[in-house]
Amino acid sequence: MGSCLSSDGRSGGSSPSSPESPAPGARRRSRRRTRASLEEDLRGVPGRRSLNGATSAASLFTQQGKKGTNQDAMLVWENFGGKYDTVFCGVFDGHGPNGHMVARKVRDILPMKLRASWEITMGHDGCKENNINAFGGINSEDIPSTEEPRASTGFEESNKHSDFLKTMKEPFLKAFRIVDKELRLHPEIDCFYSGTTAVTLIKQGQDLIIGNVGDSRAVLGTRDQNNSLVAVQLTVDLKPNLPREAERIRRCRGRVFALRDEPEVARVWLPNANSPGLAMARALGDFCLKDFGLISVPEISYRRITEKDEFIILATDGVWDVLSNKEVVSIVASAPARSSAARFLVESAVRSWRAKYPTSKIDDCAAVCLFLNMETSIKSSANTKEADGPLDGIEVTSYIQGPTGYLDKSSTIRSCAGIQQGKNKETPENHV
Repeated sequence: MGSCLSSDGRSGGSSPSSPESPAPGARRRSRRRTRASLEEDLRGVPGRRSLNGATSAASLFTQQGKKGTNQDAMLVWENFGGKYDTVFCGVFDGHGPNGHMVARKVRDILPMKLRASWEITMGHDGCKENNINAFGGINSEDIPSTEEPRASTGFEESNKHSDFLKTMKEPFLKAFRIVDKELRLHPEIDCFYSGTTAVTLIKQGQDLIIGNVGDSRAVLGTRDQNNSLVAVQLTVDLKPNLPREAERIRRCRGRVFALRDEPEVARVWLPNANSPGLAMARALGDFCLKDFGLISVPEISYRRITEKDEFIILATDGVWDVLSNKEVVSIVASAPARSSAARFLVESAVRSWRAKYPTSKIDDCAAVCLFLNMETSIKSSANTKEADGPLDGIEVTSYIQGPTGYLDKSSTIRSCAGIQQGKNKETPENHV
């Protein structure tokens, strides 16, 4: 989550009007009905969970910070695409005035577009192009049936690794592209000055594909040659100070620089205005910057899971801003139970915020912990409903009030006050 400030440094209660903004009255009339209907349909899907709790293979938890509405969203979807050996996971960190709506909308529609695009690529019978149309809302065909999950098909055992990557890369790219286009044309959500990150994965058997946009992160907990648990970062934080990202933005006439009071945080600015100061180089939404170098193309990476790999953590920057990869892996490994690992991690991050930045406003935090090589088949959760699970969808919002003054360290959007540049420290491998 990030705060949105106007160019004179004052908090903005609403976004400026965008060229594509629908009439406010029309938005209000249709918003509640459409959103409630879609969320109700999706909550009944077996194996899908977006609230705090746990499934057979994962735990997930989010906690509101001290900056306003919780703009983080998350999802675990077991038996994804009707395949019992396949799971989809994602976390989404919204920013801007409507960031919470953008993050939840992407959480709901991105897996549907990915599933439809994947089925088209695999040539499944009955799959139609209009399942992934470029206009608002999901077609009725997009809501999955409750059919019995089946084993994954379509991959030859030989050259399986490269085949899986080749098969999944285009569906990921197409799904992100279509979702961004839907956001631009969305009749209910103004995404001109609002957007979201998305770090997502599909695990099918021992194959893992990750699609990432923004600065949320995926980290693997695995064993090294000495059987010690180590952290391996699976994604790159796609920030504007990465040379390739900065070059693209400047080539498109966008500006990249940091503010004087936070020289380590590079931001993206419009060519002739000191706004919006976006602290990432790729995002879904944020159409004010799409003509100036900001893109929604995900970075795709592949990994073959081995017996040494134990779990994967997807989390928003509210976690990574205060905990290192190593600390996060250690915390998850020491959780009292797998079902509460995500909650244990988020609560540890909140304590770290208070200890390290006592005068800062704590950011929203969201985490998904996916456990690998589990003896219990994912198939056992085929009938899990959204409201099930050990934590029963608890939304935790209570905090101890900190000091009045704060350093707005993790704001995603800022106003301009000075110029300096920072560096991105961690760069993982195996990206395509």
